[in-house]
Amino acid sequence: MHKLYDWSTFAFDPLHEFWERDATQRAVAGFLVLVFVLALGTIEMKRQGWMPAPLDHMVPTSHYMAINLAFTLVLVLEVISLIFTLPCSISKAVGKQFEILALILLRSAFKALADFPEPITITGHEQELWVIIADGGGAVAIFALLGVYSLLRRNLDETLRKGEPLFKFVAAKKLVALIMLVIFIGMGIKNGLHFLNGEHPFHFFQSFYTVLIFSDIMLVLIAQRFLPEFRAIFRNSGFALATLLIRLALTAPPYYNVGIGIGAAIFACLLTLVYNIFYSTNSRFLRKRA
Repeated sequence: MHKLYDWSTFAFDPLHEFWERDATQRAVAGFLVLVFVLALGTIEMKRQGWMPAPLDHMVPTSHYMAINLAFTLVLVLEVISLIFTLPCSISKAVGKQFEILALILLRSAFKALADFPEPITITGHEQELWVIIADGGGAVAIFALLGVYSLLRRNLDETLRKGEPLFKFVAAKKLVALIMLVIFIGMGIKNGLHFLNGEHPFHFFQSFYTVLIFSDIMLVLIAQRFLPEFRAIFRNSGFALATLLIRLALTAPPYYNVGIGIGAAIFACLLTLVYNIFYSTNSRFLRKRA
């Protein structure tokens, strides 16, 4: 078993270091700009009738779809960052997922632009306008709650003492992260093949977030092995429930998705606040009970 811990650490750490490099992040940012410009140019070629026949049916006619493509790629990068965050504390991974939810709501707002004409006008598209306002407002609300959550989790004690138990705990989570990275790449390739073959692609982010439900439960079980105290089990299980609510928000219809997402963020904040007040090692209430 110890060899498996060593292997997961040996495989994960170089990938994580490469992804976090400034040079990598600059290259990725430049790639996003290039894709956005190329998407605008390709859509304009389609509108002018310059697109070759084999590719004509694959290119949309609305320039707003270039915005949707750009935000989709941003989400892909954020999901990769989330996978690399999994070996960190569970509370930090939850915060990352709320960041992704806020971006998904913003993407949903921009995606609604595809139904608007060019030049843009709201006449006859009042319903889409309300969806944009709801998704945008929900994204801002979650962004604000994420700031509250970040302040609350500063005093959240959730790490083992340094030594072999901590190494095994983190290595086990790195193994889960590697498996999720392989699944993520595999699902992306499968969805790309569907698109190239003219088939309807599946909802990638919703599908992958469904897979993440099982990874969250796995992380909770792994944490229970190394942190068997009731307060740690309840806290980690509560965070898993918060991420489940995030998944439900992604599949919910307009307006409901915003309500569920905000509710999940409030739940995570309340859970962290209650833990800090009554169960943290620095809590005076815990010392009195002891």
